Amino acid sequence: MNLSHLRSEWAPNVTRELLAGAVVALALIPEAIAFSIIAGVDPKVGLYASFCIAVVTAFAGGRPAMISAATGAMALLMVGLVKDHGVGYLFAATILTGLLQIVAGALRLGNLMRFVSRSVVTGFVNALAILIFLAQMPELMGQGTTVYVMTAAGLGIIYGLPYLTKAVPSPLVTIVLLTAASMYLGLGIHRVGDMGALPNELPWVALPQVPFTLDTLWIILPVSLTLTMVGLLESLMTAAIVDEMTDTTSNKNRECAGQGVANITSGFFGGMAGCAMIGQSVINVSSGGRGRLSTLFSGVFLLFLIVVLGPYVAQIPMASLVAVMIMVSINTFQWKSLRTLVTHPKASNVVMLGTVAVVVATHDLAKGVLFGVVLSGLLFAHKVTKFFAVSSARGEGDVRTYRVAGQIFFATAEAFHAAFDFREEALKGVVVDLQAAHFWDISAINALDRVVLKFRHHGIAIDVVGMNEATATMVERIGTHDKPGATFAVGGH
Repeated sequence: MNLSHLRSEWAPNVTRELLAGAVVALALIPEAIAFSIIAGVDPKVGLYASFCIAVVTAFAGGRPAMISAATGAMALLMVGLVKDHGVGYLFAATILTGLLQIVAGALRLGNLMRFVSRSVVTGFVNALAILIFLAQMPELMGQGTTVYVMTAAGLGIIYGLPYLTKAVPSPLVTIVLLTAASMYLGLGIHRVGDMGALPNELPWVALPQVPFTLDTLWIILPVSLTLTMVGLLESLMTAAIVDEMTDTTSNKNRECAGQGVANITSGFFGGMAGCAMIGQSVINVSSGGRGRLSTLFSGVFLLFLIVVLGPYVAQIPMASLVAVMIMVSINTFQWKSLRTLVTHPKASNVVMLGTVAVVVATHDLAKGVLFGVVLSGLLFAHKVTKFFAVSSARGEGDVRTYRVAGQIFFATAEAFHAAFDFREEALKGVVVDLQAAHFWDISAINALDRVVLKFRHHGIAIDVVGMNEATATMVERIGTHDKPGATFAVGGH
């Protein structure tokens, strides 16, 4: 690894990396506090987690410029564990989550992202943009004219400043200027400090205060498994989105393991489990972050802000952060996906809109993605069945030749079987030509076995020809019609 590669991965532009990380750190504070409240723990648990996870993933993660920290989706999964057993069990579950994610990386489960269609990714992004926007409404609705004016001013600075200069990220300028205005004018609007007390000490390494027994393992294992799946799903989806935003690639399996190392660290430092955050990742990339330095600095600067500059950070008006998050929502939404509804296939549109609907309805990104993946698979299977066909012609010597074209798998296996006439009169032989067909699974091979054995049962000679190498290998391994003693079971269909 040469110096130029290290620089491109860590800090293509040091100034932009540091400024982007600073913006992210400021945006992380209220969210980390809010997620801690959701989970039922002290605000410092979410803040310490965000610091640990951001710093560790900067080194161990597979996606430069992506921001990982405490998240709302993960916090919701912890509520029951904290309520029933206490925060010590949460720390233990966080460590176990990290171990499971390292195992997932070793098993190369990051490669499963290949099965997530483009329509699902678009639906995921659009749904998340909607959720980010809706999450700002409590800070806007019913808060008074001053908050509306401050938010509008913030959006004006965010979108207007780049026309004057791009030397400093406009979201950072927005936060600084609106904080100064709020303090100088004594506006008395909702501030970061109103969400919860900021810690004034550094986190320390400590073992979770739980009994190290099998009973403890059985208590935390179900929660850890859920946290593992949700955390990896959101992280891999976010990595794919940042890949597209930056026109670069990332190592998904390294990302799985990196998230695991980060969560283990978080658990030992008194933090909760976390994962990648698309909102903060978009802020980082939009502010110029492209390397690992921006991720690292966001975590380090976050800790500096809460421990050293806590009294000043507490004065930041929530309206300024609402303006930033509205910008994130607007930038995240794939607006071109609305135009392509007219040109894209209906199946793709159904998957995209279905993913959006499920995520927005449940506020659960994992359920939406799972729904989209399953729906994509079903629609694809249905589409493939349309290209399956069996034709036949009776030739000399009372021999009928069946020509099979297309893909034979669980969705077309019964249609394949039904295409044959087993009781055709005066038929002496059958040839099944598979030159244009491919058999994919056990259901397909089973259907072929049933066809061959059923013709033999009726005293009709059958010859199967034209199998490609992959089909022939499957038939040899799991087929039964050419095995000694193979017979058609009377009553079979």
